[in-house]
Amino acid sequence: MKPVIIAGTTIVNLALIFYTIFIIQKIRHNKATGKVLFFLTAGVLFDIIATACMIIGSENSPFSPHGILGYSSLGAMLTDCILIWRFKNNNSPETQFPKSLSVYSTIAYSWWVLAYITGAIMVFAFR
Repeated sequence: MKPVIIAGTTIVNLALIFYTIFIIQKIRHNKATGKVLFFLTAGVLFDIIATACMIIGSENSPFSPHGILGYSSLGAMLTDCILIWRFKNNNSPETQFPKSLSVYSTIAYSWWVLAYITGAIMVFAFR
């Protein structure tokens, strides 16, 4: 396996950890706390870096079904990050997230985990 793919795999695992901590913190506090913002933002940054590593190291087209699923899930998490930062900047620290934003976060995270799982399955299926 190419070193850039190994790096991308390691970094995408960090994204999974940070996204999971984010969603747990978001459910637990239901506010735009520093932890919520940190873990979501770090997860998005790790995800962008991991995606770049995978594109650089892959011999396949970046427009495969898994690639499109991955880009769309990254886009969903990036959108969630933007929405949560906007919510934080427009509301007091004690304001709870509206239900619609909580639902969006859960859907975006679930979509991202689905992309992660399909990537893991592909790695083991094509070894």
